[in-house]
Amino acid sequence: MLEEILSGDNVVDSIKNNIDVLVELVPEIKFMFNFPHNHPHHHLDVWNHTLLSLSNSVDDFEVRLALLLHDIGKPFSYQDEEVRHFRGHPHVSSIMSRDILKRLDYDDIFIDRICYLVENHDNPISEIDVKNDYDINYKRYLIQECDCLAHNPEKLTKRVKYLEKVKKYFNSK
Repeated sequence: MLEEILSGDNVVDSIKNNIDVLVELVPEIKFMFNFPHNHPHHHLDVWNHTLLSLSNSVDDFEVRLALLLHDIGKPFSYQDEEVRHFRGHPHVSSIMSRDILKRLDYDDIFIDRICYLVENHDNPISEIDVKNDYDINYKRYLIQECDCLAHNPEKLTKRVKYLEKVKKYFNSK
């Protein structure tokens, strides 16, 4: 059922139309609802940021599942300082993702791929990464692009420049 919800042209409508089923499958997402980022680089709460990132995605189940789960650990890994930070959230999100995907009975290879994407969604992609594994790092790039476009539009300059640089690694292949 998760594959069906995350497939198709309008993934956000699909999620909204099936939110009860999604919450039953992945009850951990409830903690994302209305959870504020309280950070100038974010203009939406964690859930709406996730939906916006998904709205920017291609119809690829691995990419969309990783996007759904990429910030699931934020409500459990924040530091309130002058502004809120989420240090370590990719790791927490990856651990939670592994538990969720095991519970949903996905195979270990698939779980490892999704958890890699979640754990590394904020880590820079190098040219060497692309040469070592084009496919998984291209998916990482797509996730980073969707995530970037869901941030505060006034704070995107640095992220967009990074993405333009990384895109060249894939175009040169």
